[in-house]
Amino acid sequence: MRTIATLTRTIGVVLAIAVSTAAHCDEGMWTFDHFPAEKVNKAYGVDVTPGWLDHVRLSTVRLTNCTASFVSPDGLMITNHHCLESCLGELSSKDNSLIERGFLAAQRSAERRCATQLGDVLVSTENITAAIAKAGAGLGDRAANAARKKALTEMEQACEQASAKSRSGALKCQSVSLYDGGQYFLYRYKRYDDVRLVFTPETDIAAFGGDPDNFQFPRWSLDFAVLRAYENGKPAATPNYLRIDFAGPKANQLVFVSGHPGSTARLQTRAQLEFDRDVSLPLSLLRNSELRGGYLQFSRENPADMQLIQAPLSNLENSIKVRRKLLDALHEDDLMARKLADEEALRPLLKTASVDPWAQIESGVAHERELYLPHTFIEGGAGFNSILFRYARLLLRGSDERVKPNDTRLREYTDSALPHIEQQLYARVPIYEEVETLTLSFSLQRMQEWLGPDQPLVHRLLAKDSPETLATRIVAETRLADAGERKRLWEGGRAAVGASHDPMIELARSIDGDARALRKQFEDEVEAPIIAASAAIANERFKAFGTEIYPDATFTLRLNYGTVAGWIRDGAAVEPFTYLGRAFERANDLPPFKIPDSWMTVKNRLDMRVPFCISTNNDIVGGNSGSPLIDAEGRMVGLVFDGNIDSIAGTYWFDGSKNRAVALHPAIIREALEQVYGAKALLAELGAS
Repeated sequence: MRTIATLTRTIGVVLAIAVSTAAHCDEGMWTFDHFPAEKVNKAYGVDVTPGWLDHVRLSTVRLTNCTASFVSPDGLMITNHHCLESCLGELSSKDNSLIERGFLAAQRSAERRCATQLGDVLVSTENITAAIAKAGAGLGDRAANAARKKALTEMEQACEQASAKSRSGALKCQSVSLYDGGQYFLYRYKRYDDVRLVFTPETDIAAFGGDPDNFQFPRWSLDFAVLRAYENGKPAATPNYLRIDFAGPKANQLVFVSGHPGSTARLQTRAQLEFDRDVSLPLSLLRNSELRGGYLQFSRENPADMQLIQAPLSNLENSIKVRRKLLDALHEDDLMARKLADEEALRPLLKTASVDPWAQIESGVAHERELYLPHTFIEGGAGFNSILFRYARLLLRGSDERVKPNDTRLREYTDSALPHIEQQLYARVPIYEEVETLTLSFSLQRMQEWLGPDQPLVHRLLAKDSPETLATRIVAETRLADAGERKRLWEGGRAAVGASHDPMIELARSIDGDARALRKQFEDEVEAPIIAASAAIANERFKAFGTEIYPDATFTLRLNYGTVAGWIRDGAAVEPFTYLGRAFERANDLPPFKIPDSWMTVKNRLDMRVPFCISTNNDIVGGNSGSPLIDAEGRMVGLVFDGNIDSIAGTYWFDGSKNRAVALHPAIIREALEQVYGAKALLAELGAS
């Protein structure tokens, strides 16, 4: 039995490990309901009030893959250019690339809808931990995992049904797991499904420096874009919005970042990190690097069609750099030593447990290693990299799942998820046959190579075809590029999809049994035991420390604080601001260091001393792109768009001496809109004087 003294010493050791870095460098991605306001007040003399938190929360928007914020009472939102590359691609054609040329709506009637974009604003949260624990109580890991999913679906459905009857209007409800299962919440969102493009600059200036400058600082990328949320065909009324202080922040000033960090693994075990280091990261790097080579070869052979792969190539290069630096981080002995010390300090808290949770996680990870390749290629879809195949799987599985009771469906096909699926399927977006053939044939080749030609599913698919001939034929013959056909099949349900002989539907159908079997095996042998063991660790950690430790990121709303700061790199000081003039000094006539003609023609009237980018020591990761940088008065003083190269390791740990967020200075936004693009009406709405 643990004595109070022993327990106190143990807690002290773990808490020291958990928060030692945070004490010096403002580490933490805090939920709004447990933001450490007293700590901020003690360190900076700033009072972060509940009203301030509510205003910032209601001004922050979660996009499909990034963050944005309202900046006017009429639904105007600001985010990053790179967050809208899919929208820009959807609104482009071979002859008119908005990615290359940019866009400015002359009036509101000219604003163009991003067909698959969503905007969600967090309205309220509810702790449902007790109800979820009760659902799985007394059950084995596999049964408890299924029971939890059933309960979560039921609670999401009840939440949305109740909100639909309320005076305030229907909300989207999402269940969220925090602290690795230590807590469960229902998050209620106000959803905007009509999001329109207002402005974006040309990619030459938005992504100035390209991949060489990506995750670097100093920086000169005008990475911003403007959207507007609409309701019932009219600009949405958004009384909570952030006013922009175009003067920006000063060095060492306290600043906050409100956004949706994608995911972190700071609370994962050593065994889980070793899996990333030994299996998932190396293999994904190989696949992505080879696909990058395929894209580059396509661009050399078809230079006129370079714009067709510009957005996916940019995303892929970003992914490669991220994974490479994550792998580097996991080879740092210091990280693994810290993780081991953390686990050893926690073990006494769980010594009376019937099963060692760390051993259980190791067992689950061992199964994951065995399943990784077939699960990744078949159920994960890495063997079928095609927009058209993803449509086919949505149609096939949707038709099968929708006939089931809502609480027994695959979670991604519950009633709550269906509107977004329909939005994707019904969207009239350009799909390029040559790119689809490239990506599908490449992924089939890799699946054949890595699973082996004699693997049953691979042999069945390619017994009479090569990856190239199969991809070429199916892409050429499918009708799923037609949004009308997709809508017909979806609305026709199981009968229409079952009767379809579309080759892409038939491909999805031919592998679905194998894919579902792999999914079930993964859920039973990997997911269920790891969730149960992680929850056991999380419960003890949470009992001991509560919300003094922040949860890992889950692409849900978080707030962190830091200061405008440079750092020391290779013995030299890196200043926290860059200025416009240096961008012209670095420029040449070729991408990615080409400044567009729109800027060159007005160069003489630009102020070369205008601040361009800002470096801060805020704790961010992917998903924070587009997050507002906010001052103590609740004004936007910057727009986060990247981090430095050291920030990538923030997935696993935070080093305040060198991890830096990179934001766009509001002064360069005003200079661009005023002097280059002549966007007077937009500037007026943004409050620029």
